[in-house]
Amino acid sequence: MKGNHDSDDDPKSPLLPVNDPVEPSSRSPFSLKSLVTLKSLYVLLGPLLCTVICLCVKFDGPVASRNMLALLAWVFAWWLTEAVPMPITSMAPLFLFPLFGIASADSVAHSYMDDVITLVLGSFILVLAVERYNIHRRLALNITLRFCGDPVNPPLLLLGICATTFFVSMWMHNVACAVMMMPVATGILQRLPVGPTRSTLVGNFCRAVVLGVTYAAPIGGMSTLTGTGVNLILVAMWKSSSQEADSIGFNTWFFFGFPLALLIFFALWAILCLLYLSRGSSQALSAYLDKAHLKRELDTLGPMAFAEKMILAVFGMLIALWMTRSITEDIPGWGALFNGRVGDGTVSVMMATLLFIIPNKKRKGEKLMDWNECKKLPWNIILLLGAGFAIADGVQSSGLADVLSKTLDFLEQAPYLAIAPAVCLISAIITEFITSNDATATLLLPLLIQMAKTMHVHPLLLMIPGAVGSQFAFMLPTGTPSNIVGFTTGHINIQDMIKTGLPLKIAGTAILSFLMPTLGKLFLRIPIISFFRKEMVGFIISQVLLLQVLMFLEQTEFNSCKADCDVRVVGLANIVKFIEPRCIDPAPVVYHHEMNICLAWLTMS
Repeated sequence: MKGNHDSDDDPKSPLLPVNDPVEPSSRSPFSLKSLVTLKSLYVLLGPLLCTVICLCVKFDGPVASRNMLALLAWVFAWWLTEAVPMPITSMAPLFLFPLFGIASADSVAHSYMDDVITLVLGSFILVLAVERYNIHRRLALNITLRFCGDPVNPPLLLLGICATTFFVSMWMHNVACAVMMMPVATGILQRLPVGPTRSTLVGNFCRAVVLGVTYAAPIGGMSTLTGTGVNLILVAMWKSSSQEADSIGFNTWFFFGFPLALLIFFALWAILCLLYLSRGSSQALSAYLDKAHLKRELDTLGPMAFAEKMILAVFGMLIALWMTRSITEDIPGWGALFNGRVGDGTVSVMMATLLFIIPNKKRKGEKLMDWNECKKLPWNIILLLGAGFAIADGVQSSGLADVLSKTLDFLEQAPYLAIAPAVCLISAIITEFITSNDATATLLLPLLIQMAKTMHVHPLLLMIPGAVGSQFAFMLPTGTPSNIVGFTTGHINIQDMIKTGLPLKIAGTAILSFLMPTLGKLFLRIPIISFFRKEMVGFIISQVLLLQVLMFLEQTEFNSCKADCDVRVVGLANIVKFIEPRCIDPAPVVYHHEMNICLAWLTMS
C-alpha cells in the first residue's frame, strides 16, 4: 500500500491546497502602535456616542426613543468617518434595532426589500444590459453629432454634449453616466492644441465641456425616481411617514422633477456660456473641431444589432408602463385593473426578467442577459437605501419623532419662505463638505418631517428642498463622485468649480423655490395654503373681510346715519383684531367660525 503513494506525500500537508502561504514573521504583527490609529478611534466613536447617550440623556418619551437617538449617533458616526465601509454600516440596523428594542428582526429586514428596492434592482439590471451592448455610447455619439453644427458652433456643441449627459443620466446612475460621457467629451477635446500654443479661448472651451458633463449628470438624475438614490430615499421616507400619504409614483415625480431639472440644466448652460464662451470662440475652434472624430467613434460600434434593438424596446416598454400606471385621479391608468396591488417595482422587475428570456440571436441558447453580468450590481447603493428606510421606520415606531417634534417648537413662528431655501442650502453644504448626498438625505429627511409638523406645513415642503438640495454639491471635487470624475481629467481646478458651482447652486435654489408652489401643488398635491405661514393667512383673511365690509357699507344708504357706519367700522376693526391671533392652524375649517361671526355682524340691523 505504501508503494502506491507518491514520493512527495507528507502526512503533515493539508488536505486542501493553500494559496499564497504567508511566511511566519519573527515579529508579532500585533502592537499597541498598530492598534491605536485614527481609523480605530473612529470605529470606537460610534459605540462610545451610543453609550453616552443611553447613560446620560434623559427623555420625556419612552426608552426606545432614547435608544433610537443613540443608534442614530452610532450609525451616522460610522457613515461620516467611513470607519467601516458604508455598505457594512448600512447593514448595522439589521442587528442593532432588534438588540436595542427598536423593532423586530422581521420588520427591519422588510425595510431592505420593499417596492422601492425592487424598483432599483430591476432598473440597475436594465442599465447593466444597456452598458453591456454599448447602447449608451451609441446614443451619446449620435446626439452629439446632431448638435455639432457645420461649421462648429461652440455653444451648440456644448449644449449637445451636456444634453446627452442629461438625458442618459435620467435612466442610469449619475456616476456611471459621468464615467461613460467623460471619455466622449475628452475625445472631442483631444483634437484641440495643448501646451504653450493653447489659447485662452480653447482652454475655456475645455473647461466648459468638462464642467458641463460633470454637472449635467447629477442634474439629469433629478428628473426621474431611478436617476439618483436620493429621489428614492425621499419617496420611501414620505411613504413611511404617514399611512395616509399619497404615494409618489414614477410619473408623479417625473412631472415635477423633469421641469425642475430642465430649468436648472438651462441655467447651467447659460452660466457656462457666459463664463467660458465668447464671440471669438467659433473662429478659434473651427480649425480643430469637426465631425470626423465623432463619426470614427460611431463607425467602430458598427450597425445596431438585434440585441440592442430588443433592449431599447424593453426599455421603452418600461418607461411607457411607468408613465401610464397611475396618470391622474380622473384617469387612473392600467394599475387600477389590479386594484392598486402593483407598483413601479413590479414593472421594473418584470421588464428585467424579460432580458433573461429573450434570445440575443448571437449564439444558440444565449439570452440578452446572464447572471454573470448581474454580479456588477451596485449593492452598496441598495443597502444604503434599505438602511435609510429602516431608520425612517425606527424614528417613527420608537417615538423619537414625537420627541423631536417637541424640541423643534421654536420653529413654529419661522416663515416657510425663509426656511425652505435655507434647508436646501444646508443640505447642499453638508453634502459638499461632510458626506454623500444619499447619506445626507438619510440623515436630514426624518428631521425635516418633524420640523414640518412643528411648523404646521406639508412635510414635502421641507423634504423636497432637503433632498434636492443634497444634489446641489457643485463647488468642490469631494461633493459628489461625478465631481471627482471631472476634476481628475486635468482640465478644471477648484477655482473653476467654485466660480461655476456657486451661481449654479443659487440658481437651483431659486428655481426650486419657484416651482414648489406651482408644479408642487399641481402634481404632488401639496395644499396651496401650506405655503403661507399662519400669521400671513390670518392677515389675508382679515383684509379680505375688511374689503367686503367696506364695499357693503358703500353700497348701502347709510349716509343718513353716519354714526351707525362708524360704529360698524369700529366693530369690524375689533373683529379683525379678534381673528388674527386665532389663525393658528392653516386648515380652512378653522376660519369658518370667524367668517360666520363677521357675516353675523354684517347682517346686524
